[in-house]
Amino acid sequence: MSTTSLRSALAAEFVGTALLLATVVGSGIMAEKLAGGNVALALLCNTLATGGILVALINALGGWSGAHFNPVVSVAMVVRGGLPTERLLPYVAVQTVGAFVGVAAAHLMFSKPILFASQHLRSSGAEVFSEAVATFGLLLTIFGAVRNAGPQVPFAVAGYIVAAYWFTASTSFANPAVTLARSMTDTFAGIAPASVPGFLLGQVVGAAAAILLVRGWERRDG
Repeated sequence: MSTTSLRSALAAEFVGTALLLATVVGSGIMAEKLAGGNVALALLCNTLATGGILVALINALGGWSGAHFNPVVSVAMVVRGGLPTERLLPYVAVQTVGAFVGVAAAHLMFSKPILFASQHLRSSGAEVFSEAVATFGLLLTIFGAVRNAGPQVPFAVAGYIVAAYWFTASTSFANPAVTLARSMTDTFAGIAPASVPGFLLGQVVGAAAAILLVRGWERRDG
């Protein structure tokens, strides 16, 4: 990835994040339409689609950009020396723009307005705490998988997200770009704009905790 041109890396991050959001939102719309009011079934369908696209995208695009698709992952990689500092802001910018493009694409596929604000409040303390836990676990999974699992990284990340959809009260956004973009879809996957700051705070806290924990382990291991 270090020898990949910045243009190629940014294109991979943009396309990957857009396809991730198109999947999250589009599968949520489809699942809600077909589940007949069964929210558990709709969430299960949404979960499986998200896990599947993560395996595909990380395998397909990882060689160009590292397949972050997530600002907190990019920040963590800069802190740990896996991404040059000068690439951080461009990565975050294209991830964020790509996320909104993915939401718009999903809406167009299902004949929805291109962007429309969500009414789905997710502002409880439990949900904010869940985002801290979800982001902590996601980064811990990534760090550990990169260190120990090699080619199994896509499956480790997808497996964690599939599980975290179900064990967190927030359904595991764990991604600031995803959170911002999902505030502009009043569908199954949406989050009200008023709930976004709490989710972002939880994600920052969880990411910081994971980075500090892994750095502490590595110092002790020499």
